[in-house]
Amino acid sequence: MTAHERQARATAADALCAGAYDDHGGTDTGTALVAVGGYGRSELAPYSDLDVVLVHDDAVDPGPLAEKVWYPLWDSGANLDHAVRSFTETVAAAREDLRVALGLLDTRHLAGDPSLTLRLRTTMLAEWRRDARHRLPELKALVRQRHDLMGELAHASVPDVKEAQGGLRDATVLKALVATWLVDAPHTELERARRSLLDVRDLVQGIAGRSSDRIGPEAWAPLADGLGLADDVAAQVHVRELGRRITHISRLTWRRVDAVLARPTGVRPRRPDLAPVAPGIALSSGEVVLTRSARPESDPLMLLRAAAEAAERDAVLAPATSARLVRECPPLPEPWPDEARQLFVRLLAAGRGLLEVWETLEETGGLERLLPEWDRIRMLPHASAIHRFTVDRHVVETCIEASALIRHVARADVLMVAALLHDVGKGELTEHSVAGEPIARDIAIRMGFGPHETDLIGTLVRRHLLLSEVAATRDPEDPATVESVASRLGSVEVLDLLLALTEADAKAASTKAWSSWRAGLVRQLAARCRVALGTDAGPDGTETEQEVPVPVSVLEDPKAVAVSVDEAPDGARVTVISGDRVGLLADAAAMLALQRVPVRAARAWTQDGIGVSVWEVGDQHLDEAVLRQRLQAIVEGRVDARGRLSRPSAARLEPTVAVRPEASRSATVLEVRMDDRPGVVHLVCAALADLEISVRSAHVSTLGPQAVDVFYVQEADAGALGERRAAEAAHAVRDALLATVESSG
Repeated sequence: MTAHERQARATAADALCAGAYDDHGGTDTGTALVAVGGYGRSELAPYSDLDVVLVHDDAVDPGPLAEKVWYPLWDSGANLDHAVRSFTETVAAAREDLRVALGLLDTRHLAGDPSLTLRLRTTMLAEWRRDARHRLPELKALVRQRHDLMGELAHASVPDVKEAQGGLRDATVLKALVATWLVDAPHTELERARRSLLDVRDLVQGIAGRSSDRIGPEAWAPLADGLGLADDVAAQVHVRELGRRITHISRLTWRRVDAVLARPTGVRPRRPDLAPVAPGIALSSGEVVLTRSARPESDPLMLLRAAAEAAERDAVLAPATSARLVRECPPLPEPWPDEARQLFVRLLAAGRGLLEVWETLEETGGLERLLPEWDRIRMLPHASAIHRFTVDRHVVETCIEASALIRHVARADVLMVAALLHDVGKGELTEHSVAGEPIARDIAIRMGFGPHETDLIGTLVRRHLLLSEVAATRDPEDPATVESVASRLGSVEVLDLLLALTEADAKAASTKAWSSWRAGLVRQLAARCRVALGTDAGPDGTETEQEVPVPVSVLEDPKAVAVSVDEAPDGARVTVISGDRVGLLADAAAMLALQRVPVRAARAWTQDGIGVSVWEVGDQHLDEAVLRQRLQAIVEGRVDARGRLSRPSAARLEPTVAVRPEASRSATVLEVRMDDRPGVVHLVCAALADLEISVRSAHVSTLGPQAVDVFYVQEADAGALGERRAAEAAHAVRDALLATVESSG
């Protein structure tokens, strides 16, 4: 089916309607027969209704004309949707019913008074534009309601090419949004997808032999023949890609509508309001864009940085920005530098903001650059009916679900990458978890993960079905069952990660896949496996690190502070040395936080009464003298570091503080989790210093959006904290961090 055939059907219908009007006394003044809706757009499918309205001036009585016109149309066998209204009644009906208003935006003259048709069309467009700010929220609610009922064209098992999200109805709504003059949409891309979907609809109705827009399983093969495609799978991919493209344009356009409606009415500023969010990147009207100073040709990480910022802020990654970054950014080095990996994990862990940014990356070629393996699962249907999405969308949804579980695992970065890659083996002849493991390992190595993390990711991909399958088919209380599972996992670390991945995978599959019953079985099995695996106290955390030379100035005066900076891969290593005292680590952390230096890792220890801390940071342009002066000012009290670093700001992750008594035999271990933000280490150390508690070792790491900082602490006179004292320390640290989180109330 082609646009030519649709036009031929419309032309034949036009002749039928005009003939009926003229043959039964229709006049050229005061009365007009008009087509509206799809017929108004001349887009008749084989079994479409003829939507027509007989409009007359208020002072004109059409008499029996309407009844005379309808009868020959009924006699012809046409499906007729008709109305008779005065001009004023037509305008009033549009004001009262949004669906009527949308149909009248496509008014087209068929017969009678052309000036009346023109006046009606002009009035409808003028009122639509005038009342747009008032009507668009109602339209958005109707669209969302339809989406909830009909599902997505790209993923529904029996998709409706007209009413589903990403279908023809959405394309018509987009044209209405553009008609408001408030926003624009990529017209060429939208029109290409819309016309292709019209071809699909015509074929679907021809196959069904009736007015049906749903594609049942039996229709895919004949649809493939009609479209000239190889098989039913190719037909599914074609149709679902069209739906996904319209969905992407629709989401982007509605975001822009929301931004316009959020602005006060009045004169718009001549220049866009740019709020810098990262080097070369700014936020403008809810979209992440590039600044004039941006130099993507010299920054291979800028695409990832822009995507992470957009996803975390639940903002739009402007397609033009993404396309430019894809064209101009140099390829990422292999293996990826640490910052690239951190940005990618931040993107994956952003929650709901990930979906639209991921779609933009896919539409603009960004995924092909970042993850060439994505093409293996792109638009791949799931074999299991329990899944509500295609494989590629499912793994994105799994990441979204996993982002809410990162507080429960030690390695959020490993969890997020495993969530993305757990189904990467789908489509292979072998079992997908087996096929996916080597692929996932190769990707992890390319991303710069170390051997241990690569093993974790590979194991999670290989075993991602283990807990759910065993819990559903074996007795979790049977020691043999527990031993079998535990032996395949090997450690509590893997178990905790797998439990989180299992939950995220099930929730992403369908709402029924993680019922309370199934969740209870899986958690019961995991609890028994945890007992079987036992706990490993791990390193003591208070061992003496490799000794460093102590400057003479510190040896002569322990109150003096020494700061040195050495180049390191992708950053620098900052060493701070001074006489050991409670609060020294807090001061060093404040020095870096106030300079906005991103801390990637830190270690602190004592050697012969001298306190040493080594900080791995992501900034190669540090001035030792500036850092030393800043630290000296903090030590002497000339700078209120705590006051400046404890100012409240918005946080996605509320801070948690846990005491880990099993982690060390000679110290008390506090595990702190919070949003990755400057000042966390300082605030923790300062709160402990207030209690005269000494930090003997600090282990700082950033895992995507989450800072996981582990502190080995002792009483000032040495020795682990008692149970009450440990609880006091944990409460003090949590209170200090909570004070920095803005209330959402």
